[in-house]
Amino acid sequence: MKNALNLFRVAAVTPRVHIGNVVKNCEEIKSVYDGLAANTDLVVTPELSLTGYTCEDLFQNRNLLDLAKQGICDLAKYTCQYGACGAALVVGVPIEKDGELFNCAALLQNGKIIAIVPKTYLPNYAEFYEKRWFSGGNQDAQEIALSCGNETIKTMFGNNIVIEIGTSKKVCIGIEICEDAWAPLSPGRLLALNGAEILVNISASNELIGKAQYRKTMIGAASAGCICGYVYVSAGKYESTSDLVFSGHNLIYENGKLIGENKPFEENVVVRDFNLTKIRHDRITNKTYSECKNNCKGRSYQKVTCCKPMIEKEDILAKVSITPFLPSKNIRQRSLEIFQMQVTALQRRMEAANSKCVVVGVSGGLDSTLALLVSAQAAKNLGMSSKTVIGITMPGFGTTNRTKNNSVELMKHLGCDSREISIVDAVRQHFKDIGQEESIHDITYENCQARERTQILMDVANKENGFVVGTGDLSELVLGWCTYNGDHMSMYGVNASIPKTLVRTLVDEVGHNMAENGFPGMEKVIEDIIDTPVSPELLPPNEDGTIAQKTEESVGSYILHDFFLYYTLRYGMAPDEIYELCQEAIKQSKEYKFCDEEITKWLNVFYTRFFRQQFKRNCMPDGVKVGSVSVSPRGDLRLPAEIEYGTFILSGE
Repeated sequence: MKNALNLFRVAAVTPRVHIGNVVKNCEEIKSVYDGLAANTDLVVTPELSLTGYTCEDLFQNRNLLDLAKQGICDLAKYTCQYGACGAALVVGVPIEKDGELFNCAALLQNGKIIAIVPKTYLPNYAEFYEKRWFSGGNQDAQEIALSCGNETIKTMFGNNIVIEIGTSKKVCIGIEICEDAWAPLSPGRLLALNGAEILVNISASNELIGKAQYRKTMIGAASAGCICGYVYVSAGKYESTSDLVFSGHNLIYENGKLIGENKPFEENVVVRDFNLTKIRHDRITNKTYSECKNNCKGRSYQKVTCCKPMIEKEDILAKVSITPFLPSKNIRQRSLEIFQMQVTALQRRMEAANSKCVVVGVSGGLDSTLALLVSAQAAKNLGMSSKTVIGITMPGFGTTNRTKNNSVELMKHLGCDSREISIVDAVRQHFKDIGQEESIHDITYENCQARERTQILMDVANKENGFVVGTGDLSELVLGWCTYNGDHMSMYGVNASIPKTLVRTLVDEVGHNMAENGFPGMEKVIEDIIDTPVSPELLPPNEDGTIAQKTEESVGSYILHDFFLYYTLRYGMAPDEIYELCQEAIKQSKEYKFCDEEITKWLNVFYTRFFRQQFKRNCMPDGVKVGSVSVSPRGDLRLPAEIEYGTFILSGE
């Protein structure tokens, strides 16, 4: 008899993921769906397959969330072309609801979003930090509306949804997400006891030695205990490998028996048929299963709505500062508070390290000046000699008399152990060793100098039983404007969360305050340092001896970049939001004026550098956090180095 077998065909698929690029991920999912839609009943993709699981703090960014919402609507519409007979599709997507963000699975079919299931249990231990971004979704099913362009799609949202698929022949499925399966009382088991014959788990389980076998044991036991089919689909090798690796280990079990598997790091598609008759037979005969159903008790919630529309906003009725990091009042007091946090943090590190000294590379620029002031004050507070602070000026090919003299003068006023070590001969020897022409002023020419300076600082610190105090600031870390394993590296970064616009204010306020309280005579050199153009001084000076290499001519104004980084990291705003907010801030500003083309140009530079340079921040040294914005990979900004950031770039139209 034709079609007598009671079969349900499933495909476990791990498409290639493009981290943070919803558009490309939609294309990849459509591609695999096209090959399976006509001849399978259910296609399942991994956890957060629409965005990539390893987006980390990017999940807090409006741009990604808006694109994810568009993506789920787009995929739902895409399934229309296969009509009522086309396969159902399960994708992983972040979903906003009632001011919270949920890690969800959405089931799509024939143009509809049939249901959305939030992850119940969020791992927040060892290598996982999901509670940083998501809320747990232990919620009863309720109807929600998703805005898809000009259309509103209504669907059910909850973790107690059993989805019935079929017409004359039907099957009930339940969905759980990754960690849910590892819980002592998993949502999947409750779904099975409430009628789900097939459990689907979309996962992002990283690979460890022995974990593949443990995963198989766990999923096999769940399938056996629940007497069900179980489809387990995991994230693959194209997720970020900053700290973890994912293998795309996909499993299909039926009543505890493994019937399909993608070996870790191998194929990305496995297709199998569930025999529903087997599942139903074993459930009927196993009375323990039916008795357990009595232990399930439901929950109910009532939703109240307010239909008042929001008014259209044409103007921003609020002050928007173009320098959001700068205190608007009590500038001296706020500056000294920040400085005290830096000093206290450094004191603690000096005591813990039992350090006999600290070593600072002094360039005559703003950052090294602030680091030197912090170091001098920390030594003073600890009752140590001012000579505890070893300040080293290291003139090279681009050093000007102005910055060198300011370095020496500053160290003299602070009473530091002032040393001068030229890097010229050492760098020339290194050029010779690696075959670099001194006349070629490329990135190698510049970075060789930065790394030689860092080597000197590190070796002096070893020799003197001390440690190197880093001078780099927040703006440089965000833009990656530092030489990897050069000025990028130190034993402790006192300026790590101080943006460039604030560094200038701190040097001004703190420098003058210290001149008035124990370090007399510094005012003049502090004022000249503040007036000196920002420069790494790695290229030869002009013929008149002035600085030729000016940072802001290469990367753009730090006024703009600090504005961009503030609203990107503090509030997770999307590019178009930041662009319009910046326009308003400039309109309100009396001091700074930038045209729309400049905003677009440097905002695109910001995003490009910010995402490309994450690898430097992933291994940045310890450093004190003083404000609400920081990029420490240990506490404030966890991002993969492989984010595809093309959707952040503005067209300029």
